[in-house]
Amino acid sequence: MQETILTSTQNPRVKQLLALQQKSTERRRTGLFVVEGQRELQHCLEAGYEIDTVFYCPELTVNSENSEYSDYPSIHHLQVNPYIYGKIAYRGGTEGIVATIKARRHTLDDLTLGANPLVIVLESVEKPGNLGAVLRSADAAQADAVIVCDPLTDLYNPNLIRASIGAIFTVPTAVCTTTDCIAFLKKRGIRILTAQLQDSHLYYDTDMRCGTALVMGTESTGLTQPWRDAADAHIRIPMLGRLDSLNVSVSAAILLFEAVRQRQS
Repeated sequence: MQETILTSTQNPRVKQLLALQQKSTERRRTGLFVVEGQRELQHCLEAGYEIDTVFYCPELTVNSENSEYSDYPSIHHLQVNPYIYGKIAYRGGTEGIVATIKARRHTLDDLTLGANPLVIVLESVEKPGNLGAVLRSADAAQADAVIVCDPLTDLYNPNLIRASIGAIFTVPTAVCTTTDCIAFLKKRGIRILTAQLQDSHLYYDTDMRCGTALVMGTESTGLTQPWRDAADAHIRIPMLGRLDSLNVSVSAAILLFEAVRQRQS
């Protein structure tokens, strides 16, 4: 195992780490992404991801006498001082650890769905924090998968990983086109419920006990026409105030736990 202490922001490894945090092009070019914090890293390892490099700062660890960074299997273990850690860490309270991880492909073929699956589908989501929050709710509801169609952000955006608190590693996730997703769901007999205001029924009056895909679009434009045409039912959340929509992550949580309620009753 190679161990090095990094003390300069001009070190090539530090510069690459910052580039991976800031640029999706760099993540795609290298096939690497960044995970920060022991909890998120543990979820990542449990999901079978491979660590490339561990950057750690012993001075900033919680219960550092119990922390063994050499226990994390990786090619490199690089020690940084508190100043450098402050430059590479997105947030405080992450136990003094940041790691670069080897990315995976997320295809529909990688999904294994059981009987009567519960799936969340998001079309053209652009805010990584929203997608991260949806993944967190999907984990809490034990959804079978999250499918992201025609995304405007990548799954390894640091803001997404942070917002999901590691759920990107605990929830099976796929990225595909809308056309491919519709074909995938239809082939498996999964009922498509699109969240929309027009020509819709209240969500709690709609049966979600069978195999169900809850489909949501962007807050600004909603779903594209192919989803509306492919839907088995259109559903809506009642809006009693002056506004006509909720944040997509809030809507996803409401619909997910209605499906949980129905399936447990």
